[in-house]
Amino acid sequence: MKNSAAVFFASDQSDARRIFHGRGHLFPGLEHVCIDWFRPLVLITAHAAIDHIERLTEILLRADERKQIRTIVLQNRFERGAPAQTIYGEAAGPVVANEGSLRFDVHPGTQQNTGLFLDMRCLRDWLLENSLDANVLNLFAYTCSLSVAALAGGARSVTNVDMSKTSIKWGEENHTLNQQDLRYVQSVPYNLFKSWGKMKQFGRYDIVVIDPPMRQRGSFDSAKNYGAVMKKLHGLCAPGAKVIATINSPFLSSDYLQELFEKHNPEGAYLGEMAVAPEFEDKYPERGLNICLFEMPDFGNRPVS
Repeated sequence: MKNSAAVFFASDQSDARRIFHGRGHLFPGLEHVCIDWFRPLVLITAHAAIDHIERLTEILLRADERKQIRTIVLQNRFERGAPAQTIYGEAAGPVVANEGSLRFDVHPGTQQNTGLFLDMRCLRDWLLENSLDANVLNLFAYTCSLSVAALAGGARSVTNVDMSKTSIKWGEENHTLNQQDLRYVQSVPYNLFKSWGKMKQFGRYDIVVIDPPMRQRGSFDSAKNYGAVMKKLHGLCAPGAKVIATINSPFLSSDYLQELFEKHNPEGAYLGEMAVAPEFEDKYPERGLNICLFEMPDFGNRPVS
């Protein structure tokens, strides 16, 4: 951990990044610790009690030779409600996080997730490079960071679907933060399985992103409901559309996604796995985040169902 912090803070760090990924099981005894950077704030996420938190704080501050850290927050994810406290510096609050040319409103420590999943950075980079003139559908959009990247990459429109109205509103604020015109953003703050007709109103999609939580109470379970989403793709996609599907589960891997896609879209193609941000290196990658890229067939004149 000391080396990770020293290397990270040896240079100016303007972009949000993971500093230390204990959950990757590459640092024995520290599997319960993750450390993220949202300049000027460090977020320490504990999945079990951290012994000698003062020592960890000291390591971070000593590594910070350029004096970039103003706040350190500790969040205990193993406690009910994931409580957080400021353990160094200024009181924590919302932060505008940079990621290259993109900007995101993040709230470290105020709820279980900050509003930006750092491990999806490579997918945002892909969308920046591959969204020109595309109509993009973002399922389980959360705070819409992927749609922000798509519009920044020249997408002609994006449709964000998430059952949380709070998240969709947060996403609209992220679009505005990046000076993106909300006339090109469609928001669908409803349960996915009650919104297929609404989604079809916005045309056929050239890119579909499926990025669900492993389990969303009363709405979605990756082990039970993912196939139902794959089955609907032919009614939503333009010919040759790209489909990005993710899974983040110790029990389900990319093979699971490939099997479901092939079952429901046998004429389509699996193009391979996308890289996860390298700072999220995992001893058991099949148990972590998997991002699969598929291509839908050229449907021709096949009727929509």
